[in-house]
Amino acid sequence: MLAATDSFCPPVSPIAQLTYHSCVRETELWARLDRHLGSGYARVWADQQVLADLSGRTVLEALAAGVPAKLVWRAVWSALELPASER
Repeated sequence: MLAATDSFCPPVSPIAQLTYHSCVRETELWARLDRHLGSGYARVWADQQVLADLSGRTVLEALAAGVPAKLVWRAVWSALELPASER
């Protein structure tokens, strides 16, 4: 299991880092989910809501499969139809 400070960001070249600059850590993903869904419901939603953008997986399944937290957040952001400022 990864520590709270571990990042799910894949290694990228210095050029790619210019566009892939802000990695979302799993702890930040959970903080964002808690903020938008509430701390009581966020874990339930992450366990039960299947997202097409995650190839038909839940948030928990995607994280367990090694999907980067940044990509998981983008799928959540899209599913919840959050404003662009939250991306």
